[in-house]
Amino acid sequence: MTESTKSATITIDGSSYDLPMFSPTAGPDVVDIRKLYAQAGVFTYDPGFTSTASCDSTITFIDGGKGELLHRGYPIDQLAEKSHYLEVCYLLLYEELPTPAELEKFEATDHPPHNDPRTDAQFLPWVPA
Repeated sequence: MTESTKSATITIDGSSYDLPMFSPTAGPDVVDIRKLYAQAGVFTYDPGFTSTASCDSTITFIDGGKGELLHRGYPIDQLAEKSHYLEVCYLLLYEELPTPAELEKFEATDHPPHNDPRTDAQFLPWVPA
């Protein structure tokens, strides 16, 4: 996410608080409320987290209202139908789907077979917390 020049102002009991806004790679702009409690002594209320971004991710985008789940910009149903495990691993690591030649090299030399537990350990640092 990149910080934008926009900001949001919230007024509580006559006091105004400016909150920075960010522009994600997908979806609507977001208001950064991290300092709201420290500055104003209030929390936000969003039952079900329907209007809350829980993390900053360059890998995954979720819009539950639209039923969207994207990995690196690709719909998850498209990846499930047309790609296999190592193609998706390549996508997550290198930010694009491999060409046939890249996939062949990736399968043959870059990584152990997918049933090798070392493979999962290689990808753990890439999983967002």
